[in-house]
Amino acid sequence: MAVPQRARKRAAKLRELLAYHARQYYTLDAPELSDSAYDAFYHELRELEGRYPELVHAESVTQRVVGEVLPFLEKVRHQVPQWSFNDAFTEEDIRAFDERVRKTSGATPAYDLELKIDGLKIVLTYKKGILTTAATRGDGVTGEDVTHNIRTIREVPERLTRPVDLIAEGEVYLTRSGFEELNAARERTGEPPFANPRNAAAGSIRQLDPKIAAERPLGAFMYDVAATSETFPLTQSNELAYLAALGLPVNSEHRHTGTLEEVFAYWKKWKGSARGETDYQIDGIVLKVESRAAQEALGYTGKAPRFGIAYKFPPEQVTTILEDITLQVGRTGKLTPVAHLTPVAVAGTVVARATLHNEDFIKEKDIHIGDTVILQKAGDIIPEIVSIVKELRPKGAKAWRFPTRSALCGGDGSIERVPGEAAHRCKKAGSFEQRARKLIHFAGKQALDIDGCGHETVRLLMEHNLISDFDDFFELTKDELLALPGFEETKSVNLIAAITQAKKVSIDRLLIGLGIPHVGGETAFLLATHFQTLAVLGKATEESLSKIDGIGPIIGKAVAEWFKDANNHALLARLGKHLTIQKVVAPQKGPLTGQTVVITGTLPTLSREEAEARVRRAGGKVVASVSLKTSFVVAGENPGSKFNKAHQLGVYIINESAFLKKLET
Repeated sequence: MAVPQRARKRAAKLRELLAYHARQYYTLDAPELSDSAYDAFYHELRELEGRYPELVHAESVTQRVVGEVLPFLEKVRHQVPQWSFNDAFTEEDIRAFDERVRKTSGATPAYDLELKIDGLKIVLTYKKGILTTAATRGDGVTGEDVTHNIRTIREVPERLTRPVDLIAEGEVYLTRSGFEELNAARERTGEPPFANPRNAAAGSIRQLDPKIAAERPLGAFMYDVAATSETFPLTQSNELAYLAALGLPVNSEHRHTGTLEEVFAYWKKWKGSARGETDYQIDGIVLKVESRAAQEALGYTGKAPRFGIAYKFPPEQVTTILEDITLQVGRTGKLTPVAHLTPVAVAGTVVARATLHNEDFIKEKDIHIGDTVILQKAGDIIPEIVSIVKELRPKGAKAWRFPTRSALCGGDGSIERVPGEAAHRCKKAGSFEQRARKLIHFAGKQALDIDGCGHETVRLLMEHNLISDFDDFFELTKDELLALPGFEETKSVNLIAAITQAKKVSIDRLLIGLGIPHVGGETAFLLATHFQTLAVLGKATEESLSKIDGIGPIIGKAVAEWFKDANNHALLARLGKHLTIQKVVAPQKGPLTGQTVVITGTLPTLSREEAEARVRRAGGKVVASVSLKTSFVVAGENPGSKFNKAHQLGVYIINESAFLKKLET
């Protein structure tokens, strides 16, 4: 069947377009197409080639997979020996390296700083501009031939822009977003998840079947010229520009520097928030002496170049000793076991405590007091115990069991396990710490928002027997405050003014402040808009509550039981003497109707609570975590892991200004 001229031209243009945009994205770091648009063009080309096999072109991005399954990985002897960099972990290590370079070279060095990609080293060999071999580093002398798999990586060109003989060194990596998707898929099929993106990349490249590598989101960056038939670049920066000019993927994130202060600043930048802006894993930066002549003069040790060093980020996982386990009580009476650790630095900070979640978590990991534990920071923020090292358990180490009593609880201190849950709680509420947490929550920004009434102030008021329940806030006087240590005229007047302002409160904020189990911002808004008044809500049955979309049986039961309690009835009556409770009306249809929103970071003018309230008033729903179902993320300063997650998943991210414009539409 003859190929229509129109289809022939279309296929040729698609090949050219895809090759160009692959280079824009991977080499120049200046994408002009979204990922979804690129994929659409890719699939169109695949369909054309399937309909008209004559259109299949050897250099097409669709034909990088070698269909034949090879029986083994052949060995490749490197034409140029392959090395690995020595590591540095502190500023002192870097200063010592710099001093060695100065002493050996007799000159003041300039450095090229590059990101250290956490992947698999690869060596590409081109003959007259055509890719002939791709090999792993191996032992530095002999590597594995993985050409069949490297050909599946879109941005690694089959043909260079010039017919040059070239040996180039670089790194193959698996995208972080792809790593999460890959592990999720493996778990669904019962396969063990990969430990990290680097292992996943290595496992992908060392497959016999190239179809496996083709299915995985692999990328590559080249960073060194090992040999060339053309004039060798004079500097490391020139090497990177030379590789890019030949059409090879080069990471644009590198810089030239002449001072160690700039080295440390660059390292700190990438150790911090910038690290989460990439879709590839980095574990440090690499310093290379800029001058090629100086590099050759400095030479190599038995295993590493003298002209470069890897300045690693602090370790993300460390080991330490679990010295003790104590309990912490929450505002609802829930008790959480906390590990007390021998202080250890992890991800840049010293950690001495980590939550152990619940009794089941401790049993599952077989945690004993005295164990050596592996610790990491979840999302680079929260310390968590990953596992124990049982082989290092000391003789006589004690297994920990949840106690039946605690001084943190009121009454006789009795503890019970919550039926159907892994949590434990105080049987009787009333401990000082528990009451303090409830009062702090009531006065907090999400609830009554009493400015100036934080943790220390609440505890001070409690210690002087001025407050013990929510309504006590509204009976405080300026004279009582002036009698407290640290309270002068201005501070006392300001707190009384803040309390007076808080007497006007919307019903949803009050519901949040009351501390009803499972009732947060979204649930409080649902209840407030559905029932309008506390009186009507208080009469609702568990069954009627459970039928409300977004409430369900667990929340319905908790709310119904809270309003049945006689003590809570009395509390509401007392609060009613002080508060003006305002209704909340759900929008019939707003600019955000049907949309799910995540808010993260510090916004320029809006508090988190006000931003969330505006989302709800506009018909949207606020959620705590980012997923593929998230409509968009509003990000301010220091957005943290939610921003990174949105970036990985391709979720739309906007700032406060764009968010306010959305509310006007």
